[in-house]
This record gives sequence, structure tokens and C-alpha cells, in this order.
Amino acid sequence: YTSSVMALPTIKSTHSLVAKYLTQEKWDELKDHKTATSGFTLEKAIACAVELDNQHVGIYAGDGDSYTDFAAVFDPIIQEYHGISADAKHTSDMEVSNLKGNINPDAPVHSTRIRVGRNIDGYGLSAGITKQQRLDVENLFKSASQKFEDDLSGDYFPLTGMDEKVRQKLVDDHFLFMSGDPNLRIGGMERDWPEGRGIF
Repeated sequence: YTSSVMALPTIKSTHSLVAKYLTQEKWDELKDHKTATSGFTLEKAIACAVELDNQHVGIYAGDGDSYTDFAAVFDPIIQEYHGISADAKHTSDMEVSNLKGNINPDAPVHSTRIRVGRNIDGYGLSAGITKQQRLDVENLFKSASQKFEDDLSGDYFPLTGMDEKVRQKLVDDHFLFMSGDPNLRIGGMERDWPEGRGIF
């Protein structure tokens, strides 16, 4: 792969973290690299900072590889944005009994919405996932969700082929986002819309 853009692109979001940390030297080193998982490039990662003038951060990871392959750009941006040191380590605790909540029993939760912002190892993230990967993830979810029991059970509704009135109601109720957000479009998240997407 050889980038069609040889010089560091002009970054319209001049006050973004991309503008602060992406140097010509880093660009020259990384511009021709494609990630193994989804073929994501640095050019795609910084598209929003290049095309829009209102970005604070200005970069999207296309897959897990993006964080390591483009670490020279991602690491300082992540460190500044989150206020962490270069030697900070992420810890994960998936033990449900360790979750401490502050739900007021006099004001119980009747509904909640979960937005999945990450993905499955070996598949691209929203900005870089391929069409086939997205369809594969949808099929994995459809299969898994059929095994949900009791209060976790429900129905999966693919967006492909969905009746327009149903789709609009889901948008109006804030369960689906509307197409046309420039960050989603430029960042690559609206590619192949609506295939491989749905609501559970």
C-alpha cells in the first residue's frame, strides 16, 4: 500500500490533538501502512481533523491494530485527552459483584440504553470495519441473542428491510441515530448503511 497523499495533509482542526501531535516525521513514517485487521490507514484515522474545522481530538481507530500500529500518534493524544501518564496501565474488572451503584429506590430505573462503542477481537471498530466483518458480527449477535433468557431475552430487528415507519419511530425515540452526522460520515461509520446493523 502506498498512500496517495505524500505530504502531511492540511489539518483544518488546527486546535485539535491531531494537529498538536501528528508531525511530518510521524506522517512520513506511517502514511503507507495498513492495519492487518481491516486495512485501516492513518489517512482514514485523521479524516475528520483534515476535513472539519471543529474537532477537539480528530482521530478514530479503525481496529485494535490502529492503537499499536499508529501508537506514535495515538499514544500522546490518548494520554493528554485522558490525563494519564505514558506508563499508565488499563485494568479491567468484569466481576458484576464489584459494581457499586447509586440507584435511588424511590426513583427506580424503568429503561436503559446501552451503546456499544467497541467490538470483538479480530474485527474492525466502527471507523474501519469491513462490510463482511460487519455482517459477520451481526450474525454472531443474532445467534448469541437467541440464547438470552428471562429478563435478558428480546428480539433483534435488522435495519435492512425495516419498515420506514418503524425506523422513524426508533429515531424519534432516540434508539437509532439519524444519518448525516458529518463525523460519522467522514469517519467512515456510515459506510454500507444500513447493512449489518440492527436494534435489540
